[in-house]
Amino acid sequence: AVAALMGLGAVLSAFMNNVGAMALLMPLAVQLAGRLSLSPGQVLMPLAFGTILGGMTTLVGTPPNLIVSGFREVPYRMFDFAWVGVPVALAGIGFVALVGWRLVPVRRPGGEIAFETGTYLTELRVPEGSAAIGLTLRRFEDMLDGVDLSVLALIRGTVRQNAPHGGRKLKAEDLLIVEAEVKALTESAARHGIALEGLGPADAAEAGDDIVLREFALLPGSSLIGRSARQLRMRARWGVSLLAVSRQGQRPRARLGTLTLQSGDLLLLRGGPEVLGEFARDMGCVPLDTAPVAVPDRARAWLAAAIMAAAVIVSALGLVPASVAFAGGVLATMASRTLPLREVYGALDGSVIVLLAALIPVAAAMQTTGTADLIAGGLVDGLARGNALAALVVVLVVTMALSDVMNNAATAAVMAPIALGIAAQLGAPADGFLMAVAVGASCAFLTPIGHQNNTLILGPGGFRFGDFWRLGLALEVVIV
Repeated sequence: AVAALMGLGAVLSAFMNNVGAMALLMPLAVQLAGRLSLSPGQVLMPLAFGTILGGMTTLVGTPPNLIVSGFREVPYRMFDFAWVGVPVALAGIGFVALVGWRLVPVRRPGGEIAFETGTYLTELRVPEGSAAIGLTLRRFEDMLDGVDLSVLALIRGTVRQNAPHGGRKLKAEDLLIVEAEVKALTESAARHGIALEGLGPADAAEAGDDIVLREFALLPGSSLIGRSARQLRMRARWGVSLLAVSRQGQRPRARLGTLTLQSGDLLLLRGGPEVLGEFARDMGCVPLDTAPVAVPDRARAWLAAAIMAAAVIVSALGLVPASVAFAGGVLATMASRTLPLREVYGALDGSVIVLLAALIPVAAAMQTTGTADLIAGGLVDGLARGNALAALVVVLVVTMALSDVMNNAATAAVMAPIALGIAAQLGAPADGFLMAVAVGASCAFLTPIGHQNNTLILGPGGFRFGDFWRLGLALEVVIV
């Protein structure tokens, strides 16, 4: 099952954005984890690595491949990377599916078999007439049977008391900041006339099956990152209520409405299914359940698929360069309105464009000034001892190490001229060294910050920063 899921992720990521492929398959991975009695992370980490491996196999699979191609006298064609990328991807998928997934740390809150994201930070308001009035905090926690709840703070008026004593009695309109499994908390609190603070009077009056609770993970690059629910005015603009936030490894101290959201956060949102779906698409979130996906216009869907296929075929046949083929595909998409123009602009990652615009001239300067040759000479003489195979390993390992801590496209831009310098000094063909840079730049398996897909699974998988290296290091050894 893990091999099939990784294979599907690899195939998708060969032709689409790796993060997009990961977001598409995350709900399936979560459901699969429950069926296999595995923790979510034991499926999510292999899937993340599978999508990264799949990007190595085509020219457009990942940005480093395009960067490396630009350093070659004759740019690579669409499937030139497949000769190296496909065997590497198959070896990596086979290793992870047979052995590697057992190296993933098991993070399973509460010992449950089914998928749980664990505890959320949320807020409870004690309304007038509530059965909780007059109870001590200790008795209040006992009253919410079946809920593992921790009271972090009590706010009474303008006074906030952190870690309040268990003997403190509750009064009407007290606000409790708690950490709990929110779905169980919502059901238990409702039986005693207590509601989550995110549910205002209008929400409480709503009834029926058209209002749902859904969990979302923030994608890297989401418009929500760096902003709070109050700044976004989520209820007023979208009709969406933020009920809780989960941030793995941290306990936020801010109020829910003013909490600055971060990449990898898990959000519990309340609203209509269509409203939540539109909110997720616009703001860069991925749902963690397998809600049905509606296709509003099948004709446009087929047209979009045809445009994508045409761009791939034209580029693969060498009729036009890949940049021209896919730029034409983007223009056709815009002209046919298969995608709203605002989503086209939103898909552009400005920070990466600026980064590459700054680094590509630096890479060119390294070549023209001889800096790349100087570094290459040091690596060849100091580490490789003039051996071409050893030099290839050095290039691959150094690129892998850089990619774990910096942007993969930037890593490729820095290492490509050095690789060319090493090839020239050894009198070896440059293609092998350029391929080593392309593969190494994609191998960000040791840290959650090396690749966006690793960041994305931090919350849903319950991972900590140091949880990636065990499987990641073993996988990198296989790839080398």
